[in-house]
Amino acid sequence: MSAPTVHLDGITKRFPGVVANDDVDLTVERGTVHALLGENGAGKTTLMNVLYGLYQPTEGTVRVAGEPRTFESPRDAIDAGIGMIHQHFMLVDTMTVAENIVLGNEPRKWGGLVVDHERAREEVVELSERYGFDVDPDARVEDVSVGVQQRVEILKALYRGADVLILDEPTAVLTPQEVEDLFDVLDELTDQGKTIIFITHKLGEAMHAADDVTVLRDGENVGSVDTDDATREGLAELMVGREVILETDKDERPPGDVVLSVDDLSVTDDAGYETAADMNFDVREGEVFGIAGVDGNGQTELTEAVTGMRTPDGGRVVFDGEDVTDRSRREHIERGMAYIPEDRQEEGLVMEFDLVENSLLGNQHTEPYADTGGIDWESTRGHADDVVSEYDVRPPDVEAEAHSLSGGNQQKFVVGREFSRDPSLVVASHPTRGVDIGSIEFIHDRLLELRQEGKAVLLVSSKLDEVRQLSDRLGVVHDGEIVDVVDPDSVTEEQLGMLMAGEEPASVPQMAARVGGGAPAGGGGR
Repeated sequence: MSAPTVHLDGITKRFPGVVANDDVDLTVERGTVHALLGENGAGKTTLMNVLYGLYQPTEGTVRVAGEPRTFESPRDAIDAGIGMIHQHFMLVDTMTVAENIVLGNEPRKWGGLVVDHERAREEVVELSERYGFDVDPDARVEDVSVGVQQRVEILKALYRGADVLILDEPTAVLTPQEVEDLFDVLDELTDQGKTIIFITHKLGEAMHAADDVTVLRDGENVGSVDTDDATREGLAELMVGREVILETDKDERPPGDVVLSVDDLSVTDDAGYETAADMNFDVREGEVFGIAGVDGNGQTELTEAVTGMRTPDGGRVVFDGEDVTDRSRREHIERGMAYIPEDRQEEGLVMEFDLVENSLLGNQHTEPYADTGGIDWESTRGHADDVVSEYDVRPPDVEAEAHSLSGGNQQKFVVGREFSRDPSLVVASHPTRGVDIGSIEFIHDRLLELRQEGKAVLLVSSKLDEVRQLSDRLGVVHDGEIVDVVDPDSVTEEQLGMLMAGEEPASVPQMAARVGGGAPAGGGGR
């Protein structure tokens, strides 16, 4: 076994009232891919921020290539050969690929007075060829795909001499093909002696791409294993602390009448750009209709238009036989539509309110929470207690303000409140974003229970395993259009990835977007 490139010894990081990392040891061997696996809030990113110099440890030692190091800033870490590619890229859209890569470290001429653009371009081309990266140095970042932007970020780190690369949730915004391309890149980097640490909460990625996996839970290292000896079930149990059922059990059942119809819907975003164009589909009783696609392809505007949060520019939304296109969110709720928004903090909660007050949102005009004299706070508190108890919201204190909860517990509270409305339609936008595996299992079971009860569910998610497992029909979006409606049990991940990227697979198991048949919505059929 080669000497370790990175060794973290007894790392503890405390913030006021929180122990984010608790006496964590981590050893990463040179030339390997090491996955740091755990749920949101497990301490993964905090630990890597310590290694990258963004945080200083409260206790413990960082060793790189056998030497103890103290990093006061990321610059110190970069000088020690450590680079970090963050989940949200830090690129200048209007600059070229080459300009972004050398930014802040530009080669100069004329005594350092002028940037040597020709040399910069040559250095970027040479670096790209050395690692087998297919990037155009002259392309503007705003014109290249997300996958290429990620490669630009990696090249930026390599240009600065990184020997250890930390990638934070690197697949979050990639199509399946781009994920595979990224894993090929990681293989090439490790073949050339680089060391990769990537942060993830996805079991499949850790098993597929890593040589070794370390699992964090509640800020502690609960186990490190070689992926050749690991199982998905075993890793899931380490992450959660109990056995987890990873596969959902979806009973076959015939769908009923149409609950939601989306007809020729077109929506613009806040900047005035059309982000959803001529969308058509139905959702029926006892059915989960899934929407799959890379984030940013019109899903947000679609769900906002369906739920009364945004007025569409064209087309209509019909809910339970009534045109509700121009109706308010309150009217949608009163008619029986529940909504789990993709941004729980901006749209699902008032962060300064306690959980009792937040449980009232959307219910403040309905019995038993409202009467002629105002709000019935006793009934409202009882409702909040029920949500907190049934959905295991922690801490189980309904007087706690929403901002004091972790993101996962905020999500569980929003999901519980919306499911408790006894809706005829649930619009669920990324319902399991930021929650642990055990809570994902619970939320999936609840969604399928609603389906079994004859409720209609519109499910929007960037998690392919989620929409494939739960959906009866699956609409694939690209560039604001539903390009196909497919059978989730028959379509392959590769075919889905091609559709999500706007490409046409050779053969796709199609389904009708509308009751009674018809071509797939958006693209007019294939």
